[in-house]
Order: sequence, then structure tokens, then C-alpha cells
Amino acid sequence: MPARRILSLWFPRLAADRALRGRRSLPPGPFAVLADRRGAQVIVSLCAEAEAAGLRPGQPLRDAMAICPHLATRPADPTGEAAFLTGLRRWAGRFSPWVAEDPPDALRLDITGCAHLFGGEPGLIAAVEADCAALGLSVRPGIADTLGAAWALARFAGTEAQPHRTGDAIAQEARATRSRAARRAGHGRDRTAARTDGPAAERLPIAPPGQTRAALAPLPMAALRLDEVTVEALARLGLRRVGDILGMPRAPLARRFGRGLVDRLDQALGAASEPVSPARPAPHLAVRLSLPEPIGLETDLLAAIDRLLPALGARLEAAGLGARRLRLQAFRTDRGIQTVEVGLARATAAPDRMRPLLALKLGGLESGNRDGGGGGIDRLRLKAVDTEPLSPQSGRFDMAPDNRTGSGDGPGRATAERADIGRPPEPAAAAPGMADLIGRLGARIGLEAVTRLAPAESHIPEKSFQLLAAAWSDRVGPWPRPDRPRPLLLLAPEPVAAAEHPEPPDRFRWRQRAFAARAAAGPERLLPEWWLDDPAWRSGPRDYWRVDTDAQTRLWLFYAHGAEMSAGWFCQGRFA
Repeated sequence: MPARRILSLWFPRLAADRALRGRRSLPPGPFAVLADRRGAQVIVSLCAEAEAAGLRPGQPLRDAMAICPHLATRPADPTGEAAFLTGLRRWAGRFSPWVAEDPPDALRLDITGCAHLFGGEPGLIAAVEADCAALGLSVRPGIADTLGAAWALARFAGTEAQPHRTGDAIAQEARATRSRAARRAGHGRDRTAARTDGPAAERLPIAPPGQTRAALAPLPMAALRLDEVTVEALARLGLRRVGDILGMPRAPLARRFGRGLVDRLDQALGAASEPVSPARPAPHLAVRLSLPEPIGLETDLLAAIDRLLPALGARLEAAGLGARRLRLQAFRTDRGIQTVEVGLARATAAPDRMRPLLALKLGGLESGNRDGGGGGIDRLRLKAVDTEPLSPQSGRFDMAPDNRTGSGDGPGRATAERADIGRPPEPAAAAPGMADLIGRLGARIGLEAVTRLAPAESHIPEKSFQLLAAAWSDRVGPWPRPDRPRPLLLLAPEPVAAAEHPEPPDRFRWRQRAFAARAAAGPERLLPEWWLDDPAWRSGPRDYWRVDTDAQTRLWLFYAHGAEMSAGWFCQGRFA
């Protein structure tokens, strides 16, 4: 069995390279990507030209503009960069089937048994660098027996450990001590780290099999994926290279610097397992139909959709998902593309639930050219854009059409009966029809425009209900009955011209019409929530009355005991 080999691909300028690829309007010259860090804009990624000008990641923008006044900048886009890294993961699948993302700017590949397809590991690295150069990307590869060692070589191969700010750094000492420090540097333990002309200065991104310790030894301590605090604490003791701690006992290191240092060292050397877990590919929820001859009639389009929907429904059921939004693309012979989208009120994989909604939108497709020439549609593509996991309730509803052909002893009838045990039969039968109705209305006026009312926990009349989108909410049960009758039509409080007295008036005027009170029932005092400052309730407590008038109407009047605002009578509703 071949030895395990890991390839780490680090894209040091991922954000900048992505921005330069996607925006051709950027001016030539230095470029950097910015992000907010503790209230200040700092550089998180830059191009090679900006780096050559002396800029570096983590530098504040004000300092960068002082060095490079013509620096072009763009804000960071973490979501777009994550999607771009996902695209690179799919690209890296040509080198190995075992690829995983290493956010925010790297990939990890298990290339065991794959390098010979590219002429060995050097040939594999050459192929990777050639592809990245064609894509306009900067890449730093590293290959080793372990993921930790490959990660270290990709980022630190060929670099030297920097001296800590101690007396051993000649440039940091006084003149009187420089000569003595120079003599110490010749035979101290940092002799290799102080040299820059030896083999350690060469960039070696490949560690031969079984040579992980030798490849890690000259690298700086940060190559072990340690935090800055641990690296600085090790540097104070003169431990700046990985080789400085390879032969040390693990127990004292763990006591002094924590278990994380020992774990990272074991992972880099292969003593601790660190597998490469590839990302599971997302299900492909789209189907396509190529036609031998162009079509343009609505009946032909419906026949084509009837062939697409079963295939899409099978893919949705295999993934355990239901479609909430469908997109139909019609490709015309004149290279034009027309798109229609429909939303569903309930996630489903049943073709007969999706077909009526698509049929409502087919009238907007144009099969010919605008100038009246020939043409037609020769290819259709149907995709489930938005999906949701299928609930058991959705699965029960989707089985309902099978009962039309099943007999009393058939399997479809038995399945439906078992699914409805302990459930009221009427809601189960009505819910699919309601979902279809909401979907049809949404196809015409938009799903957001179809709403339903739901009870809310408040004794205030205008706050006792809430408005919800019908497509994204379930039907509620019976509404809680109030202690007192409530009007059928609830209005915003409208002023009533009457005597300012808490007792119901015998005569009053409302909406420029005079009324005479025949009977009154009440009062019902309502107070607002004390923890809320509602401007509509600044008139104080309200005493509500049900008043029968001579116009054969029953009104809902209240008297406001105003403190900050004027008191008086108001009308807020009308009974049936």
C-alpha cells in the first residue's frame, strides 16, 4: 500500500485575485482588499504589485495610502470568497477525488496514488501552477506525508525563523555589546536560523516520503499552526524553529505551553490522525430536454414539461428534498434565453403539484424573434432553485393522488389509512388544496402578496392578530375566544363628536352623520402594556362600550381618559 501523501494548496492572494478577475474596470496599479478590524480598515489581501511596493496584510489603510497614494481598494466579500473557494475545490477534483476546503484561502488534497498520473509529484505541482497561472491565481503548494507538514511547507518552505527581540539580535543592541553578540551568534543554537545563504533558504515544497521531521526542522515555529501568543512565548526561550522542540520531552512542553502545542506537533509528524474529509457534493437538482425540432406552441411546451417533471421529482425524492421555487429556462434557436420562475406554497416533489403553476407562466414565453421571424425553442432546462427537506406531512399529502385509482383493498388505500391514524381527516384532505390555491395565486400576484391572519398574545384589539405570508406559515387552530364580543370590522380609532363624559352619549356624530343611542353595554376597560410606549395609547385608559344606534348598527365606542392628550369619545369598530 503506498504511503499517504497530502497536497496543501494555499492561495495567499485569493481575495485580491478574485476581485481582479471579476472586475475589469479596476485601474491598473497596486490593488488591495479591505476589511473592518476593530473599527479601522485594514488590508486583508493585496496583489503582487502592492506587495512589491511595501504593503502587507494587516496594515491599516491610512498607513498603506501614505506609502502608496495610488492604491486601489475594494471591500472584502467573505460570502463571495467562500463561494469562489468552493469553485476551486471542484477544479481541484481533476488532481484527486479526495479534496476538502481549508477556509478561508486553502485546499487540502489526498493525492495518494494520484501523482504518477502527472509524471510524479513535481509534475503534479507544475500542472497545478500552470492551471492557476491561466486562471490568474497565485498559489503556494506543499506535499508531505501529513496534512500538518504539507500545510507548513506550503506557507513556510524556504523561509527562516526570525529572531525574537532579545540580546541575540545585533541590530537591537547597543554598540558596546554588538561585537560580543556577533561572537555568540557563531556558536549558539540559532546558528542555522541566522544564515540565509544555505539550503534552508531554498524553497522546498515537497517532503520526500518518510522525511517529515527533516523537512519540518528548519521551519519557523508558526509552521505548526500555533497562535501568536504561543509562538512568542517559545521565542522568548530561544525556541524559534520546529527542530528546537522535536527532541524535547512532551510532558514539560504541555505543562508550560498547553496541550495545543503537543497536539499540533503530533499532527505534523503523523503521530496523531488528521484525515482529509472531502466535502459531499450537492445534489444536482436540474433536468434538461433537447428537442429534435424547435417548438413554439403551448401544448408542445406542456408536453415537454410533462417529460421533465418526473425526472426532477425523482431527483428530489432521492435527495429527500421538496421544491419551493422552480426555474424554467427556454433556449431559442436565435440564442435567446427566456426564464420563468414559480414559487410553491408547500415543498413537494410531486410533479402534479408543480405542473399547474408552470402552466400558468408559459404564456409569457416567446418562441420566435421579436421581428416576427422564424425561430422556436429547441432546449428546455428545469431547476429546483430553492428546496426544503420533505416533512412527513408533505409526504402524506403527496400520496393522496394515488388513492384515486386504488380500490378498497389496494395498497394505496391502506397507506393513506395508516397515515391518517389519529389525525382529523378534514385538515389532511384540505391542506393540499389550500397549498395549491396559494401557489396558483402566488404565480399571478406573488407569494408575498398572499397572506393569512394568525392570533397574537395581546389583549389590545389591534394587536390581537398578526399578518403572515401564507406560503411560509401553517394554518392555526381555533382562535381564542375573548371575554367580551369583538367587532367584525376593526377600525383605527376615529373621533366621535359627543359630550366629554364617561357615560355613553344619547346622541353623537360620527363620519359626519348623526346617531341616536338606543342601548349600550359596558364598560370594558383596557390598558396598554406598561413596558411599551405606544403613541396610539397616550390618551390613557379606555372604556369600551357596545352601542346600538337608531340606524340599525352596533358600534364599538370607547372613552379615552386623556392625561397627556385630550379625552373624548372614539369609534374603533362595527359589529355585524
